[in-house]
Amino acid sequence: MGTIAAELGLHPETVRAALETDRFNRTQVMRPTKADPYMDFIRATLEQYPRLRATRLHQMLLDRGYTGSVVVLRRLVARLRPGPREAFLRLRSFPAQESQADWAHFGEVRVGAARRRLSCFVLTLSHSRALFLEFFFDQTLENFLRGHVNAFADWGGVPRIVLYDNLRSAVLERNGNQIRFHPRLLELSAHYHCQPRPVAPARGNQKGRVERAIRFVRDSYFAARPFTTLEDFNRQALVWRDEVAHQRPWPGGDDRSVAEAFGEEQPLLMSLPVHRFDTDRVQPVRSGKTIYIRFDLNDYSIPPDRIGQTLTLVASQTRVRFLDGATEVAAHHRSFDRHQLVVDPAHQDALLAEKRKARGSTAGSRLAVAVPETERLLQAAFERGESIQRQSRLLLGLLDDYGASELKAAVGEALEQDTPRASSVAFILQKRWRAQKRRASVRVAPSRPDLADIHIQPHSAETYDDLHNRDTEPEQ
Repeated sequence: MGTIAAELGLHPETVRAALETDRFNRTQVMRPTKADPYMDFIRATLEQYPRLRATRLHQMLLDRGYTGSVVVLRRLVARLRPGPREAFLRLRSFPAQESQADWAHFGEVRVGAARRRLSCFVLTLSHSRALFLEFFFDQTLENFLRGHVNAFADWGGVPRIVLYDNLRSAVLERNGNQIRFHPRLLELSAHYHCQPRPVAPARGNQKGRVERAIRFVRDSYFAARPFTTLEDFNRQALVWRDEVAHQRPWPGGDDRSVAEAFGEEQPLLMSLPVHRFDTDRVQPVRSGKTIYIRFDLNDYSIPPDRIGQTLTLVASQTRVRFLDGATEVAAHHRSFDRHQLVVDPAHQDALLAEKRKARGSTAGSRLAVAVPETERLLQAAFERGESIQRQSRLLLGLLDDYGASELKAAVGEALEQDTPRASSVAFILQKRWRAQKRRASVRVAPSRPDLADIHIQPHSAETYDDLHNRDTEPEQ
């Protein structure tokens, strides 16, 4: 069923319901065989000797006149042989001795543009049947550990044993009775002084209490309940736990409720340690050329001076932080949407400040720094079909010949007259200088055109005057 559900994108319970319909469970009409006259004898013999081999039964039928093959008899025996029925004792546990943990899948929910798998972590006390449940968007190891920590904090104590089935978060490898637990689960068990214990493979009866608790959550809480946010869904779950689940009669006796049985068991739980166990996800990360690092389908910003450095990502259920050693360089609220750009405005401002410092280092950007009004003129010229490259080159020449203040005035006049072209700006500059009886400096074409775009920052002439005065001072 799990394979079918994964391939079709359906919930396993949907697949189970479909397989239980008449379409998949038609009554098979058996063709008549030579063994039909001996059917009562076969059933009676198998009832008395359930493990009797088909070959021995074949010999017994041959003595009674059977003429069919042993192959047909094998198929018939496989269908009629009574299945083994195993007997069990009722399991009892002492108060505060044992708990049982498991995951449960509850389909998918939409968070913005993302579809997240909704899972529920359930931990129940074997004696009182008190439970803790918390919903997550995945079944990662961090959420598995986080469920334990939140459950222990909610109960105000720790049971001595926690039972698991063969969860990947709990058991990494198993060979017979040899178990290799996950190192992080062992760290959590050592922190809270509890013992992890796996159940035998394919023995669901050994942790039936958490299985029944999950079924109760599925039928009583989750059914027909709308999903808004994960925080609100978990808040409603704990309210339902206290008002419904813990108010049902205690399975160990009808004289009290589960809440009352838990009230007697809670003081016997082991005390909590001083500090909570750290369940945050920690991994090394490195950014590319941008100031963003991708995590869980979203991009989070970092300071521009940390680009290309190896940082440590620390992710909790609500926050995403980036550390450089022990120093926190960035922190964001965690998003469970997808393709979101989670940006700290300070990171963008720092990057833009660096870009502004770089402006003016090339000939093309020098024009925008010296005369910002030229950007409007170039945009208007582009809309009229002019070449931006050619217009920029001509305006840079006018900037070198006339200076920034004169060019700014001429550009403003050209925009007022709605003549956004470098030739119009040049005409205005010449007219202004003729009116002032001034002459523009003569431009000298360089012998090497590749050096035409080199910009040299001029220095004040007073520097050279100071050097000359020091050289000409009379010696004392």
